[in-house]
Amino acid sequence: MSTDGPLDIFLVTSPGFERVLFQEARAKGFASARYEPGGVTLKGTWQDVWRANLELRGAGRVLVTLGSFRAEHLSQLEKTARRFPWSDTLKADVPVRVEASCKSSRVYHSGAAAERIARAIHRETGAPISPEAAVVIRARFENDVCTIGIDTSGELLHKRGHKEAVNKAPMRETFASLFLRECGFDGTEPVVDPMCGSGTFVIEAAEIAAGLKPGRSRRFAFEHFATFDREVWQAMRGERDLVTPPHKFYGSDRDAGAIAMSRENAERAGVGHLTVFQNHAISDLVAPEGPPGLVIVNPPYGDRIGEKQRLHGLYRALGETLLTRFKGWRAGVITSDTALANATRLPFLPTGPAVLHGGTRVTLSQTCPL
Repeated sequence: MSTDGPLDIFLVTSPGFERVLFQEARAKGFASARYEPGGVTLKGTWQDVWRANLELRGAGRVLVTLGSFRAEHLSQLEKTARRFPWSDTLKADVPVRVEASCKSSRVYHSGAAAERIARAIHRETGAPISPEAAVVIRARFENDVCTIGIDTSGELLHKRGHKEAVNKAPMRETFASLFLRECGFDGTEPVVDPMCGSGTFVIEAAEIAAGLKPGRSRRFAFEHFATFDREVWQAMRGERDLVTPPHKFYGSDRDAGAIAMSRENAERAGVGHLTVFQNHAISDLVAPEGPPGLVIVNPPYGDRIGEKQRLHGLYRALGETLLTRFKGWRAGVITSDTALANATRLPFLPTGPAVLHGGTRVTLSQTCPL
């Protein structure tokens, strides 16, 4: 049974974003970061796990491998699972949920496997088993080896705790941060989103520029673990290296309700003083005073709101506005259809890999300074 050594930590992201999340992890000082399909691997301690949840903007959740052992049938699984050092991580008074997946193994029934592991946990630790538990054990069976992992995040990490008001097809905060990073944004330039919806890009950019930690306002599953040290955690969460950006971050939308939502969300996030939201159409968009920066936009897609043909005019208007009024600015356009992106007539660079957003595969098309 393998449980020794530094923790194996896995940062989950949507396929297509692995390289960008890897860059963020390295920039945040996680020197052992390596990317692979579905995310980024790290070696570290429990404090590294806490910091990853607190500080990384692009990770969807943070998983930790607790150990592994061979299991060729259910009775062997339960017997070995009872010897697993559950009490090193789990507490007797905290409910636990077990999920299992099976691939190329003689233990092939995921429900039965989860039930046996849950029974072993309850007998050895006394922890209640509940389908609604915030603490989740994940057992993966492959080639007759059972690998035990634990979800340290709880709710998905895009739920920062600030954006209570959302509109149709909202952009996840984790996705917004990764798209911003992919566009080269590091907090030192202004950002404009001319179809801001509930304000995700603008708020995320303002938080990055101000040095605010994305997990500062929420709770995490690891706070219920036996390995948790509240005093150390409070010190970590309280560390601040805030800056006052020399510029603001701008969002606009033709929907007045979206602008109201954006302002409320920005205030809850603590960046209301750094953001400006205005109610107007693309045709009224002008570049703010000051140095050029980044225009990033997630326009409607044809398979999301209305027909694609109707949207060509919107994309053309966007392109014309940027080409005539945003000289020196870079542009990033997220869309599901190359034809829609090309309708802007913007001089796009080659696109990167597609990512799945709300059930639709989308790509980021970006430009050099216009």
